Amino acid sequence: MTDSQELKIKMFSDPMLFYPAILNDIKNAARYIYIEMYRFRNDPIGIRVRDNLIKKCKEGVQVKLLIDSWGASSNAAFFKDLTDLGGEVKFFKKIRLTWDAFTKNHRRDHRKIIVIDDEITWMGSANISGYAFNWRESVFRIEGAMAASFKDIFLENKKIYNKLLYDKIAYTRKVNYDGFQIIRDVPSIKHQPIQRKYLALIQKAEKDIFLETPYFLPGSKLRKALMEAADRGVNVNIIIPKKSDVHVLDILSGKYLGDLAEHKVKIHFFLPQNLHSKIFLVDRKFFMVGSANFDYRSFRYQHEICLFGEHKGLNRQMVRHFNLSLKDSVPFDYHNWQKRPRMQKFFERLLVPFRHLF
Repeated sequence: MTDSQELKIKMFSDPMLFYPAILNDIKNAARYIYIEMYRFRNDPIGIRVRDNLIKKCKEGVQVKLLIDSWGASSNAAFFKDLTDLGGEVKFFKKIRLTWDAFTKNHRRDHRKIIVIDDEITWMGSANISGYAFNWRESVFRIEGAMAASFKDIFLENKKIYNKLLYDKIAYTRKVNYDGFQIIRDVPSIKHQPIQRKYLALIQKAEKDIFLETPYFLPGSKLRKALMEAADRGVNVNIIIPKKSDVHVLDILSGKYLGDLAEHKVKIHFFLPQNLHSKIFLVDRKFFMVGSANFDYRSFRYQHEICLFGEHKGLNRQMVRHFNLSLKDSVPFDYHNWQKRPRMQKFFERLLVPFRHLF
């Protein structure tokens, strides 16, 4: 696949750049705006986006929102002016107290998608929230007819926003578009297509692998594949935050870093702020981008979405992004890891049985 195709993809890392661009696309919408979002917060960014959506409703543009009820940090009252004008707002699977409340309520819609007029798709790591201004993100503006496919996916997921039972095979079926694949996860122990795609790409890697993720807690198959790739000479680079916003996960993740380092997997800690980017590049040719973290919880419990394919222009942008991240990172110190305190090792072991929940 080459850039001769009409699909244009631009990568953003800085919220100071992508939020204004998103607002501009919303202002220019003529037919519809569909948003599926894990967090849509009641803060200055959320208010500004909501108010622009209200303006579009007044202009006759169709507005539909699907927001995760757990992550939202907003409620129906926040969107009342929007819904009074005909906008549609659904909260994905509200928290319910039942005998199996923990299992059911752990299944969240973690996707971040904005689709406008069958022409523009925004997807990636960032929520509609002001705290993203303190994070390094990965957000993608996709211009082209692929938007119609994302629209269909949005409408499909909206059908099950409050359902427990549905056809998981149908809802994880890959969507092909002109050589690209849209890959979806739904909560499932058995059907995890995003994890399977990562595994296949790692196993086929020949030259290099770049992975950037805020939460690094892969299962044994993925860890084994990364170590085997490094053993056969693949340059494997993993960039994670020095301190994420989930400190417990950082402790548990640290348990596995030494084993990877022993196999020459290069681990880098991003220093300036929380790194929330979720991107993957193999041999500077095949990319995977989207909402999924590289951990048990994303693969097992959450509705996620990723885009896979080849795109020379995007790959160049991703390499630049990785290089800038590396400049602000320090390498994992294996010798210091070996000397880590006994108390840290104790908590690592203590948390292992709960690794699927972080």
